[in-house]
Amino acid sequence: MRFLFLFILLLFSGNIFSQLGFCPGSKGDPIFHEDFGAGTSTGAPLGPAVTNYQFVTGDPNDGQYTISGRIGQNNTTWHSRFPQTTISNGRALIVNANDNTAGKFYEFSVSNLCEATTYEFSAFLMNVYDAGSVDVCPGTGIPINVRFEIWDETNSKKLAEGSTGDIHGARNPRWEQYALVFRSQPGQNKVVLKMFNNGIGGCGNDLAIDDIIFRSCGDLTEVSSAEIDKDELVVCPQDVPAKVNLTATPDFSVYNTHAFQWQESIDGENWQDLPGETKANFSSEAISTSKYFRVKVAEDEVNLDDSFCSSASEAFAVIITKTPRAPVSLGDVTACRGDAIRALRVQILEDEEVFWYDAPSGGNIIAAGNPNFVPEEAGTYYAETKKINADCAASNRTAVTLNLFSKPEVSDEILQLCPDQPLILDAGAGNYSYLWASGETTRQIVITQPGNYSVAITNTQGCAAVKNFEVKTADVAGISGVRSEGSTVIIIPENSGSFQYSLDGINFGDSNVFTNISGGIYTAYQRDLAGCKTVSKEFPHIVIPKYITPNNDGYNDRFELKGVEYFKASEIRIFDRYGRLLAHGKGEDFSWNGLLHERELPAADYWYHIFIDGFEPVKGSFSLLR
Repeated sequence: MRFLFLFILLLFSGNIFSQLGFCPGSKGDPIFHEDFGAGTSTGAPLGPAVTNYQFVTGDPNDGQYTISGRIGQNNTTWHSRFPQTTISNGRALIVNANDNTAGKFYEFSVSNLCEATTYEFSAFLMNVYDAGSVDVCPGTGIPINVRFEIWDETNSKKLAEGSTGDIHGARNPRWEQYALVFRSQPGQNKVVLKMFNNGIGGCGNDLAIDDIIFRSCGDLTEVSSAEIDKDELVVCPQDVPAKVNLTATPDFSVYNTHAFQWQESIDGENWQDLPGETKANFSSEAISTSKYFRVKVAEDEVNLDDSFCSSASEAFAVIITKTPRAPVSLGDVTACRGDAIRALRVQILEDEEVFWYDAPSGGNIIAAGNPNFVPEEAGTYYAETKKINADCAASNRTAVTLNLFSKPEVSDEILQLCPDQPLILDAGAGNYSYLWASGETTRQIVITQPGNYSVAITNTQGCAAVKNFEVKTADVAGISGVRSEGSTVIIIPENSGSFQYSLDGINFGDSNVFTNISGGIYTAYQRDLAGCKTVSKEFPHIVIPKYITPNNDGYNDRFELKGVEYFKASEIRIFDRYGRLLAHGKGEDFSWNGLLHERELPAADYWYHIFIDGFEPVKGSFSLLR
């Protein structure tokens, strides 16, 4: 069922409607409940003292009423059913307003109330007119508008009243609950309930009433302890017996004065008064078994003995707990370094929590509150159970181990494949298992095509790493030439690519530049990385100065060549920038000091041609500095 509780729209007006409202505090059990019976058949008529409307067994006309679980049997402008929105879901009082005069249609005396006690009266109302009826009543029909009045048992003093305001017909039937709060008179245990229709009958103003309830209304009272900030105290076995100091704090939402009676229970359901404990503060005796405490509150002391005349706080529990057992390990965890690590896990009870330590006793807390823990390092960790809200710990800790194993160390390779030759890919030796992307499980595989290849390498701990091979067609080796720059030799490749170089055909390296090389006849070697082909080229290496400074200081005074002595025949020629021959000579004895006809030539760049039998001429320039 749905409850549509109207917390009084009319609070914003200054008229009589402002007295409608629900109990703002704690409600007691119903002391009176009129549900008009169960079933869908017609109920018995009300007594003549209750209503002066005429009782009928079908749908009532103006000035009539019935008690039934069915509506709209004959009147097609009414809803055809009651929605399940009241407490009882049975019969209801159905009233068709008098078409001549507004006024009272219900009066009933409610007894067995407590004197000088605040109560809440409530009832569910429903406009039974179906606003979906076509061309019957204008708009939504005449609205219903009911006024409730509560009188003292002598029917001479009105205690409270309030009106619902207009409740219009709707397309879908719905119940709406209304309430009044009043205070019974001292020395009286009865009140008179009266209901009035504020409008007259006609096309509309047809209503149903159900679940008329009276119940006590008291303050919301909080029971608390200064020692803890919760509504229960959990006590460890080593702390038994225990005591608790409690304070009752009403919210003054209803009562102006307060009478207290503290109670205790061993099950939270059956309560016993604690003799003499009638103040807001309470100190318990020594507690050795679990108990519950609450306080009854009434506005007048005479009403404390009647549960219908007082309200009770929520229970404050003192729980004597058991020492928890050590948590149950859900198994050690094994992981590979670099992979996600599963949590270490233990099993505990719902009222327990786990603290993780770095030692079997003492030590440091490294994680708290959670039975799952993900450590950062391998090792053994220790889980200790504690009761939630209590300092009760298990006598032993549970060890759980994280084993971290390294993966095989691998490095990717870039290889070259010789034309028309197979290539062996080797994953590397070790106590491993292998799984190639192509499905092979051997350490080595033979390939004949360039491309990308990979192999998963797994060690005995189950940790795997992937090694990748990038296989390219081998670059074509070829030497375009060799250049000498002073004592440096540079081998110039004919093609682009990756090659290795050597001057002795034995020691190869990735660099094509060789330094500190003496003059002489050498052979330059180049090979591709796959070793498919090695090419060579013999060349003369002459150490030629880059500049001369003919100032007779003994350093770089002459243009002289080193290495020509290794050749049978050689000729050297020196030119200026205009191509004029300045000097020439043969063999290792050639030397030039920058003079022409005994005259000093100016500082400038000069050119040389060196001719050696069996080799291409060597040409270049040098600088004369003054």
